[in-house]
Amino acid sequence: MEGSSGKAPLVDAAFQLLLACPAGLSRSQVSVDFKNSYDREPHPDKKLEESIEHIWNCRLAVSPSLFNGSKFRYGGFHMIDGEGDLEKPQNLCIHLGLTDYKTFVGTNLSHEWEHFLVPVEEDVTRCRHTASPLGNGAIVETADSQILLLQRSVDVGEFPGHVVFPGGHSESEPIFLGISRRVINVRPTAFFYVRCYLSSEAVFDHYNHAEHAFESTKLSAVSRDDLPHEAKKMPGCHQGGAALYTLMCR
Repeated sequence: MEGSSGKAPLVDAAFQLLLACPAGLSRSQVSVDFKNSYDREPHPDKKLEESIEHIWNCRLAVSPSLFNGSKFRYGGFHMIDGEGDLEKPQNLCIHLGLTDYKTFVGTNLSHEWEHFLVPVEEDVTRCRHTASPLGNGAIVETADSQILLLQRSVDVGEFPGHVVFPGGHSESEPIFLGISRRVINVRPTAFFYVRCYLSSEAVFDHYNHAEHAFESTKLSAVSRDDLPHEAKKMPGCHQGGAALYTLMCR
């Protein structure tokens, strides 16, 4: 069970670190156990469960272009050949089930999201009635030591879910840093560190002509020293991503 061994996860007013790997894990050290036992369980309150469909239909009435799609659901993790220390795991297996965007809108993003939580402390069982799709964020550091941020609104930036760099071999292999979860709406996100061998100016120039630039309003960058201040404006799970980066830099 998630959080059942090792040190207690770090909790902040906006986020909870479910797993911290300050030394980072390579691709070969991370595996996935994908099975339907990690899928969401329907809530026993029939009226609350039916509200998922109602919320989705209301969203469709306002935004007819919305469409449902499958997402991987976070179901916990376990260590493999490790010593049970969450800060220095040797190998990690992440548990993933399947959910969809409609259920995410109707549970985690619902105004009644707290009603879907089970009143126990264990992280996985507490969220067994929410969709809780596992997001991803890349903490990208450029050659001039700038951290890239994507903005989807005027004032709020966040770590990008993906960045396409020009040419080959312009970035390092991603290193897994851990998993953070928002306190509000319990949305989990996995974070990775990527070292980009290009300057921030070169990345900006590529972004302005990139195919997927329309998915955000702006690409910006902050220094290491300014990141903690900028992180306070981010969604809770991304504040946790900044905390994971800080742990890595110690």
